[in-house]
Amino acid sequence: MFGIGIDICNVKRFDRLKEKEGFLHKVFSDDEIGYCISKKNSSECFAARFAAKEAFLKALGTGLRGGVHFKEVVITNGDLGEPGIRLEGRTKTTFETMGLSKILVSMSHERDSAVAVVMIEK
Repeated sequence: MFGIGIDICNVKRFDRLKEKEGFLHKVFSDDEIGYCISKKNSSECFAARFAAKEAFLKALGTGLRGGVHFKEVVITNGDLGEPGIRLEGRTKTTFETMGLSKILVSMSHERDSAVAVVMIEK
């Protein structure tokens, strides 16, 4: 194991933030925005994905330094709905340069809170 990170977000905060298109496009990929907007409670969806991105940064240990960017940490869904993380651009290069190989993510949300845990393996 290389690192573990956890983050919790207030869902109500995303009631306001999702109306700011500039914020959404700075933090989320087009796929993430489309997915969350399609959900009945998109604020929960955005909050959970934001928490997963923050948890990833904590597990990586770099924060938003060294070529790591929010938008390049893309939260995905597998065939059964399970969450995953796909890295892009400089963030992917940084991850690979550090000799890291696997990312595990778990997310949960309900009315007021969203939480995510990320583990990174070497």
